[in-house]
Amino acid sequence: MSRNILTAVAWPYANGPRHIGHVAGFGVPSDVFSRYQRMAGNRVLMVSGTDEHGTPIQVQADREGVSARELADRYNRVIAEDLQGLHLSYDLFTRTTTRNHYAVVQNIFRALHDNGYVVERPQLSAISPSTGRGLPDRYVEGTCPICGYEAARGDQCDSCGNQLDPQDLISPRSKVDGETPVFVESAQFFLELPAFAEALGSWLQTRTDWRPNVLKFSQNLLEDLRPRAITRDLDWGVPIPLPGWSERGDKRLYVWFDAVIGYLSASVEWARRTGDPDAWRPFWQGPNDTSGPSSYYFMGKDNVVFHSVIWPALLLGASGRPAGTPGTYGELRLPSEVVSSEFLTMEGRKF
Repeated sequence: MSRNILTAVAWPYANGPRHIGHVAGFGVPSDVFSRYQRMAGNRVLMVSGTDEHGTPIQVQADREGVSARELADRYNRVIAEDLQGLHLSYDLFTRTTTRNHYAVVQNIFRALHDNGYVVERPQLSAISPSTGRGLPDRYVEGTCPICGYEAARGDQCDSCGNQLDPQDLISPRSKVDGETPVFVESAQFFLELPAFAEALGSWLQTRTDWRPNVLKFSQNLLEDLRPRAITRDLDWGVPIPLPGWSERGDKRLYVWFDAVIGYLSASVEWARRTGDPDAWRPFWQGPNDTSGPSSYYFMGKDNVVFHSVIWPALLLGASGRPAGTPGTYGELRLPSEVVSSEFLTMEGRKF
């Protein structure tokens, strides 16, 4: 019996060309998987695109003296051409700056907000003491308070994989000029992750066929779930779709909030291009058992937390689970498997 299978491939940042680690880690494996499933008679939807928001783009744009849009446009072309040269069998390779993506992201945000899973509260934000410029996420580096890695970023430590905030870092410093930032309160919207702890724990217990390192890491994350800010003090990204916020030029949705929703927005875009706007639904909706569609997410180890905890939480909340009402896209299935590779290294260094 033919099955519907979603192959969701991690979105590369549009801040430079891709390297062999991306290709070997999840680019080629996801393509081999999809080709096999098609040969087996299954219906496959393989989607991805360039991730074009957030500080990774802005930091590189600042370095090159161009706008974030110019940088994203250039590297979207470079990356798309490279992937075409490898003959990877995407059904759609898109980008996160499309009108469709903005609309889908904002619909998911509204559903979460309406169901009480997104709330406003103050957060300490890093700013430059000399210019007053906001320094979110990758604009700040320092020492990880968990593992001691000295080049941890203000959003995540690439060494131990834990999520961080700039104020968590030991000896934080600005990537712009090396200054020590000061921290001031700023209003942000938070995803109430603890509200999903029980549902996520029960779901992960059923994922017995996952790779042991992915499953154990994901289960460990549930031991200290905290509300997570999903907005930033930035002028580049998806606007916050609420009265009094959408008009603001200094607040945007966090890049990793909008990026993981890209799998859904790409599926919706693909469906519209086929002439059947509902063609995405068989890949996303159906019974949460083996009779329903399956979804496989391919990525590097540094992205596991976003796909095994945060993305499932967004899917639950937008579907009205554990409480609430399903949003625009109805009840959405959780990932069947999060397929993560370790970093590809050469002489002890990762690419």
